[in-house]
Amino acid sequence: MKAFKPLIVEVTRGGRVESEHLVDAVIADASGAVLAAYGASDRPVFPRSSIKALQALPFVESGAPEAFRLEQRHVALACASHWAEAMHLAGVGEMLAAAGLGPQCLECGPQLPTLKSDQDRLVLSGRPAAPIHNCCSGKHSAFLCFAVREGFATAGYVGADHPVQRAVAQALTQTTAVRHDAENRGVDGCSIPTYAIPLRNLAIAFARFGVGENEGPQRSRAMIRIRDACLAFPELTAGTGAFGARLMRESGGAVFAKDGAEGMFVGAIPRLGAGFALKVRDGAGRAAEVAVARIVESLLELEETQAKALKGLAQAPVQDRHGEAVGLVRLGDRPGLARLS
Repeated sequence: MKAFKPLIVEVTRGGRVESEHLVDAVIADASGAVLAAYGASDRPVFPRSSIKALQALPFVESGAPEAFRLEQRHVALACASHWAEAMHLAGVGEMLAAAGLGPQCLECGPQLPTLKSDQDRLVLSGRPAAPIHNCCSGKHSAFLCFAVREGFATAGYVGADHPVQRAVAQALTQTTAVRHDAENRGVDGCSIPTYAIPLRNLAIAFARFGVGENEGPQRSRAMIRIRDACLAFPELTAGTGAFGARLMRESGGAVFAKDGAEGMFVGAIPRLGAGFALKVRDGAGRAAEVAVARIVESLLELEETQAKALKGLAQAPVQDRHGEAVGLVRLGDRPGLARLS
C-alpha cells in the first residue's frame, strides 16, 4: 500500500491561498488491496448518504421493484440525495402509490427543495415543506416498499430495531466487513441509523459494488442493477447540474459516484475494478467534489471532451456576487495520484 499525507484542497483568491481543507482518502480494488491511502485511512467515519446504494440492497433483493412494477429510474431514486425537483417528487409519489402508501407515511422529516426556483414555487403555493421534499425521500420510499413487500409494519421503519433497518444494517455489515450495532451507531439527518465505518472498508466495498463482486449471485445482480440505474439516471440521484450527476454523465458512465453530508464521497470505476472513499476533515462539500474529480482524473484515461469536462470539475471557480471568477478551489500539489489504467 502506498501511504501519503492527507490531500489538501486549496481555495485561492487573487492568486493567493485563502483557505485549505484536509482530505483523507483511500483507493482500493475489488480484491481488497489498498492501492493508495491519504491521511487517516482507518479512522471510522459516518458515511451518511454516500452509502445509499448499499442501503438499497434489501429493497432490490426482496423483489419489491418487480412486485410493484417499478422501473430503473425508481431504483436510482432509492439511492438519491435529490433536490426535490418535479421529476424527483413525481418518482417518489409513484413508488409510494405502487405500494399502496402515500407521502404521509414518510418519516424522514420536512426539508426545503434545493433550488431557489423550487423553494419560491413552494412558498407561493402556500404549502410548507414536507417530508416528500426531503432529499432522502426516495430512499425512504424504498424502505417503505421493502416493508410492504416483506409484510413488516410501516410505522416506525426508521428505528434501529425495526426489521427494515435491521436488514439494512445486515447488508452493510456484509458489504463493508464492519459490524453495525449500537457501538458504532449514530442517527442520520433523515432519522435512520448511520454507522461509523473506516474509509478503507468503504473503498473496498465500493470497488466490489462497481463490479458486482460479493457473496453470491443474488447480491451481485442487485449491485449491478443499482449501479446501472444510477448511471442511467444520474440526475435522479442528485439534481440537475449537481456535481455527482455531472461526474457520472460526463465520464460517459465510467464512474459511479455518490456524496454524503459533512464532506463524504464514495465511488467506483468498474472498468478498473477500483473504488474510492474520502472524507473532508472539516466537512466541506466543495473540497470533497474537487478531490473526487482529481482522483478520477488521475485514474482514468478519457476521451478529449470527457477529460476537458472532468478538468473543469477538478478546478471549481470561486465567484463574486456578479458571477465573475475571482479564484479557484483546487487540489494542492501532493504525490501519489498516479494513473492506474
